[in-house]
Amino acid sequence: MQRQGLPTLLYILLAAIPGPHLRAAEISYFRDIRPVIQRQCQGCHQPSVKSSNLDLTTYEGFQSGGKRGPAAKIVVSFLAGESKPQMPLGQPPLAPEQIELFRAWIAAGAKDDTPAEAREDLTIGKPIVYTQPPVVNAVAFSPDGKTLAVSGNREILLHALDGASPPKRLPGRSERILSLAFSKDGSILVAAGGTPAQFGEIQIWDLKTEKLRRSVTLTNDTVFGASLSPDASRIAVGCADNTVRIVDAATGKELFKIGNHENWVLGTVFGVDGKRIVSVGRDRAAKLTDATSGAFLENVNLLRGELAAVARHPAKDIVVIGGEDRTPYIYLMDRTKNMKIADDTTLIRKLDRQAGAISALAWSPDGTRIAVAGASPEVTIYDAESGKLVAACKGHGAGIYTIAFSPDGQTLATAGFDGEVRLYHAGTGELAKAFVPVPITPSNRAATVRERSPQ
Repeated sequence: MQRQGLPTLLYILLAAIPGPHLRAAEISYFRDIRPVIQRQCQGCHQPSVKSSNLDLTTYEGFQSGGKRGPAAKIVVSFLAGESKPQMPLGQPPLAPEQIELFRAWIAAGAKDDTPAEAREDLTIGKPIVYTQPPVVNAVAFSPDGKTLAVSGNREILLHALDGASPPKRLPGRSERILSLAFSKDGSILVAAGGTPAQFGEIQIWDLKTEKLRRSVTLTNDTVFGASLSPDASRIAVGCADNTVRIVDAATGKELFKIGNHENWVLGTVFGVDGKRIVSVGRDRAAKLTDATSGAFLENVNLLRGELAAVARHPAKDIVVIGGEDRTPYIYLMDRTKNMKIADDTTLIRKLDRQAGAISALAWSPDGTRIAVAGASPEVTIYDAESGKLVAACKGHGAGIYTIAFSPDGQTLATAGFDGEVRLYHAGTGELAKAFVPVPITPSNRAATVRERSPQ
């Protein structure tokens, strides 16, 4: 029996019945086995973590095994719960048909059919070679203001802002890093993203050792808008399955799966005391949720266009939201009276309509300014109290996906489609520095890498 051309439903039904039919089927490591390992196993078994001394990011690692021996000899017993602890650790068991796939593949010789052109792309920990600047989806300042974390392809780059040393590179398995957040004490860095249509991942990095403390795999697609609770004990992310997930930062255990949204969730932020979360997404709603129970409380906003970004005042339960209708709205998280249909009583003010859809928002550490970025290649900075325009930061060649204020509020970092990080004086919008955050191969360096002072 050939799998090729076999209806998917029929194959799943057959797979659920143990027997020789699977041994005769074309079970592929690259197509069938590897995606399951990627989603369910690599979070704990990769070069940066290597639980039980087992690296499952490559076929060779699977074959060589860990402290219990070659994975091919033991994996099925752990997946099936015959050996303890049952794997994947801390997650629901695999479906019987998935376990049977492993059993039949191993019985047939556990062969590797990874295409030659894909082998190099699958190597985790190997330095990425860039021939052109990548799209930058996330930047974040360390609490001491000395380091800027920047997303790359399958890695995070830590740039010393004094320029005294080349960037440190933290390689991981997620193809895309979509959000970054430092803990207040600067001890950990949280990154969230994943590989589209394969898995979503939260990475928790120990910055003292520059080692991956924990990798948490969530959903079958990338995750968005990571936020860290004020005490750094919990991480919230938005997901393409219309949920918000809250994860324990120490253990990686999923605490809550919150299904109040009706479309993708693209941004999250904790309240001042960490007891509530505001999440925004494509369903146009900014939803207020109890972060200690996962219970939905209410919508913060009047529904307008799809929402892509949310940021909170550093010391108050006030948020600014924005998205496709190009207007940033500033809302109280709390209502003074019961909500009514089409109620917008918590709206404090709205800022100017932007030149393009909004994709990123940032509130300055002192609470006085709000920065807005998106499809327009210009970032605007407003006085949060009056709503007046303070500065406009120009120079990017295309849309901007991420912005961040420095801890002292004097500098605004911006980045996006053109692959360049720009640092602006937040009070004037004047450019202080611009650079490509990744090393480019020598043949292209002269044309693509530039670092300059203001003109």
